[in-house]
Amino acid sequence: MVQASQRTIITYRYDRLRALSSGILEAAATIFLLLIVVRYYHAGAISKAAVASGGSLGLLLTPLLVTWVQRSGRPAALAASRITAVGAAAYLLMALCPILPVYVVGSVVALASSTLVVPLVTQIYQENYDAAERGRRFARAMMIRIAVAAIFSEVAGRVLSLHIDRFRVLLVIFAAASAFASYCLHKCPSRPLVTAPRSHPFRALHFIGKDRLFRLTLIAWMFLGFAMLMMAPLRVEYLANARYGVTWKGELLTAATVALLTGVIPNLARLVLNPVWGWLFDNVNFFVLRLTLNVALVAGILSFFISGSVAGLVIGAIIFGMASAGADLAWGLWVTKFAPADHVADYMSVHTFFTGIRGVVAPAVAFFLLSAVPLVALGWISIALILVGSAFLVPEVRFGKFGRIGADPIGKAPESPDA
Repeated sequence: MVQASQRTIITYRYDRLRALSSGILEAAATIFLLLIVVRYYHAGAISKAAVASGGSLGLLLTPLLVTWVQRSGRPAALAASRITAVGAAAYLLMALCPILPVYVVGSVVALASSTLVVPLVTQIYQENYDAAERGRRFARAMMIRIAVAAIFSEVAGRVLSLHIDRFRVLLVIFAAASAFASYCLHKCPSRPLVTAPRSHPFRALHFIGKDRLFRLTLIAWMFLGFAMLMMAPLRVEYLANARYGVTWKGELLTAATVALLTGVIPNLARLVLNPVWGWLFDNVNFFVLRLTLNVALVAGILSFFISGSVAGLVIGAIIFGMASAGADLAWGLWVTKFAPADHVADYMSVHTFFTGIRGVVAPAVAFFLLSAVPLVALGWISIALILVGSAFLVPEVRFGKFGRIGADPIGKAPESPDA
């Protein structure tokens, strides 16, 4: 049996290696799959919304996956590795058969496979990283991912600016990245998930009724996440679609410029701030951290979508990147502050399930509303949703100072940190 310290070393090693692939795949998910469907395929709203919501579909299915992995008795890392391999196959098929229906379905499958594994990976972190250093280790691997995403966005953006039809080369690179990520996950030590007495696919949802803080935080995250998932795909749409008239020196933005504003600049900002957010996650009140991120996200929306200037786009990209660094870390690890150790995957599957719901619905709502209301109006709607979500969190700040926010599964906070 691998000792705890050795498990940490091995997990940390392969998590940093996997971050190389994750940076490339993040660029695929946030920029290039959408850019290709807009600029090469000239697809309609339905196809664009489907590609934008592919990752969210995977999140929506996470309770089913966690239940299946529990029943199978497979170690979490092995199951995650096999699912990631499916994504590699989907990217390869898209490259070999470049027609719109295959591209859209393949994008959905590939993106879904990358998000399906989130609860399993979170469980691996819970098992193999000590709570006092979990945020810092996560942040260090994230720095590699961010740096790779920034570099790859710049290079790939320049390539597509010159030859958009070379997107098939990118798809092959995405396939290779997914295959390498599958290998790294296979190497991580992990145990089979604890099997619960109630084993129906959505049994983990009962934790919502038992854990008050968990329930309230999920409600808040629904408003916050819906706002951000509406606006995230529209960053590419806003810059790449001639309809909005975003120009530089009198000309429409090139693919390289779109990649710069949606990938390179935000990722450089994330890279600088990521270690800071990792330390803050381990050491400060979680709810204060989340509210600070919300303020930054509002500022980013105001600057990027509402300022109407190139300077505003750059400032918005920087603010968005700074906030995203903390938001990614908080989104990926926050349940470790709530959940009993054996039920981190369950809690995370509930969180990802609701993320999936809003992630499937939000892009569709955004692209639908975009045909009826100005983009500026969508920005203000998103800001209003963020403020509503923040209002749910403010009363809970008093609970956020504890190592585990709730003392027990029903979410009652201890009377003191020593209780």
